Amino acid sequence: MRSTDTSGTGEWSHAAFDAESAGYDPDDSGDAVDISVAGHDGGDAAPGRRDGWTADPTTGELQLEDRSALRRIAGLSTELTDITEVEYRQLRLERVVLVGVWTEGSAASADASMAELARLAETAGSEVLEALIQRRDRPDPATYIGSGKAEELRAVVLSTGADTVICDGELTPAQLTALEKVVKVKVVDRTALILDIFAQHATSREGKAQVALAQMEYMLPRLRGWGESMSRQAGGRAGSNGGVGLRGPGETKIETDRRRIRERMAKLRREIREMKTARDTKRARRTSSGVPAVAIVGYTNAGKSSLMNALTGSGVLVQDALFATLDPTTRRAQLEDGREVVFTDTVGFVRHLPTQLVEAFRSTLEEVTGADLLLHVVDGSDALPVEQIKAVREVVTDVVRESGLPAPPELLVVNKIDEIDPLELTRLRGLLPDAEFVSVHKDLGIDRLRTRLGEVLGGLDVEVSVLLPYSRGDLLARIHADGRISQSEHTEHGTRVQARVPRALAAALSDYAHVGAAET
Repeated sequence: MRSTDTSGTGEWSHAAFDAESAGYDPDDSGDAVDISVAGHDGGDAAPGRRDGWTADPTTGELQLEDRSALRRIAGLSTELTDITEVEYRQLRLERVVLVGVWTEGSAASADASMAELARLAETAGSEVLEALIQRRDRPDPATYIGSGKAEELRAVVLSTGADTVICDGELTPAQLTALEKVVKVKVVDRTALILDIFAQHATSREGKAQVALAQMEYMLPRLRGWGESMSRQAGGRAGSNGGVGLRGPGETKIETDRRRIRERMAKLRREIREMKTARDTKRARRTSSGVPAVAIVGYTNAGKSSLMNALTGSGVLVQDALFATLDPTTRRAQLEDGREVVFTDTVGFVRHLPTQLVEAFRSTLEEVTGADLLLHVVDGSDALPVEQIKAVREVVTDVVRESGLPAPPELLVVNKIDEIDPLELTRLRGLLPDAEFVSVHKDLGIDRLRTRLGEVLGGLDVEVSVLLPYSRGDLLARIHADGRISQSEHTEHGTRVQARVPRALAAALSDYAHVGAAET
């Protein structure tokens, strides 16, 4: 796959992009559906089903059907050949050439990064024609790959018939402009590509607002105009006939557009803050109930939603695509020991996740800080699973640090063990001795994971000794439902209970943790 130069001279050779060697199937455009919900192992369709779909479609199946109802059709573009005003056109990804700069790390790491970029491009609806990697000490500050290599890239674009170049990195506005002028086609960087995927997959009002804010933050410094049009001064009132306070050169078109974007961004931030208040209220209600909260985090397409379905039978959206799930989903389930747990499926992470997305999805990512346990899902079939773990922990650490709360404990879950080579699986077991190894698709290790969850959550419980007045039967019922009672005694002043309960419930019982008579 890799077209690269390792001689240190900064040159590359290019060849057709070998998708299979990069770790994915080029015929798989991200449309494959993993319908492995709880109790279904992906076998033959049962009576009452249609091609593996249930007679009564789940919420996730309906969302997937709606997502597949409108697709991009390649080759029907009517855009002009001039590419000087690219930011005013809809992001169109059809036939693309990938280009990356390999500055550090191993060759396997560089290949994995390009393979991931190809998956991102496929998820956005494009066809990858070729991938090029250049070995450099650092990206060229002018054109990202250097002027000479930009001319070579132009030749590759002409020979393949590509209409878009995707760069594996975040380019500055000057780099985007300079590279577009040379290659004469649309140039998109990794950040714009991920933002486009998020825009396609956002469904809730909060998710759409968060994506819109991230896109505007990205677009604001890259705003340009049609030739010299953005340098036009405000007409009409400006000048000698404008009146007092209105004379002068006026505001240029680009200044007007930037001001409008900033106003829209301020409005979106206010709306997201209001939505955050509602989300915090719901989270506080769940916390006060005393039911342990488990946040499912992990790399994108690691199988978080599939694991959520296996543990809760909820039927949330599952799709073999990157960033298929953006909006957090919360479901309640019961473990093997009868303990009730609330699971929350969160947005997936990726290497070099755009800063704009982390800031915009801050309220969503705060689900991590309020959890009693992080269920960290890892794609065991990935070429570099340890790099996945590192990327996820970096984002989680940033979010927890800003919240000021202690980091929740973490339980690693390595998924897709049915796709791992036995030798690699043995190596991973030695490398991650405390992790649970499962295959959601084959229903392997799920029961053991449920048992392990009960053990871990049980270890987080607090020993309490309380004297509850008979008027607080609601608290006694919660102890029976969520705790483990070791001793119970009815006295003249109330019920004396010794038990292990979740921390949230222990906080609610703190007023009754005394030896004296309880007030009635």
